[in-house]
Amino acid sequence: MTITSPHLGSPSSEWTDARLLYALEEVVETELNRHLKVAKDWMPHEYVPWSDARNFPGLFEDGEAWDKEQSKVTELGRIALVVNLLTEDNLPSYHHEIASLFGRDGAWGTWVHRWTAEEGRHGIVMRDYLLASRAVDPDKLEAFRMQHMAEGFESDNRHSMLHSVAYVAFQELATRVSHRNTGHQSGDPVCDRMLARIATDENLHMVFYRNLLKAAFELAPDLTMQAVRDVIVNFRMPGHGMPGFERAAAQMAIGEVYNMRIHHDDVLQPVLRHLKVMDMGDLGPEGLQAQEELGMFMGGLDAEASKFDAKLAARKARMAARAAG
Repeated sequence: MTITSPHLGSPSSEWTDARLLYALEEVVETELNRHLKVAKDWMPHEYVPWSDARNFPGLFEDGEAWDKEQSKVTELGRIALVVNLLTEDNLPSYHHEIASLFGRDGAWGTWVHRWTAEEGRHGIVMRDYLLASRAVDPDKLEAFRMQHMAEGFESDNRHSMLHSVAYVAFQELATRVSHRNTGHQSGDPVCDRMLARIATDENLHMVFYRNLLKAAFELAPDLTMQAVRDVIVNFRMPGHGMPGFERAAAQMAIGEVYNMRIHHDDVLQPVLRHLKVMDMGDLGPEGLQAQEELGMFMGGLDAEASKFDAKLAARKARMAARAAG
């Protein structure tokens, strides 16, 4: 794939994925070394309440059937935990995507494998917690996992390394926010601590990609602005294809785990502000157009989020009135 930036205006303005990968290699190495210095290894088994666990029916004569009353996790927490875990479960597909885009050599390859290893811990600890604490129906969870993974996963941004970097800069923060809010809404301090630990990893991953996106803006500002616009306008969470996602997403929105207001205020705006995307000058015509379109989209999203806020406030008021009456 060849992308041309009219702003750079010379034969060197033709950026291929290969050229961008090579140009960003030094930045990747710097960010990888910084990440390895600040990232702390942790043990998934230390976050799981093993003493709460008991056998399920099957091979064991003393197996006890699952019942949702066996767990202190709230209904909203249960829904969000399943969505978050099924998202993490698709790690083999995510690894394939980024290994194909970023390669397996040099600093890029080292990062791909390190990121995969760190993300792997998230799925391990969440599944162990859910089974040990009996927070979800294990049979349904496994059926959902099989269905979700059997359908495979293809990123909306697999056509472009630059679009993929832009996407993960926002998506890693979105995942961090979703995990953190799920912990707050779970009703279980053990679950809250586990998801806070996962959220710390996700934040470090966001910083890596955000810094890489900053370097891309310095190299190819017009192309990067267009990629950011495309990614934000068409943003979808990676778990959008899982069974029952739309209904679960609606419940998570109402429960304030993740919704339009959170997406606008806590995910998109912090990255855009940090990179000063809307204040960026020295852009060519296509970059300026993308910046303007991005601004218009963000304004529209803010307005839609305000409408959602009003509906949510009205719903809370109705529920409070019912409870009082």
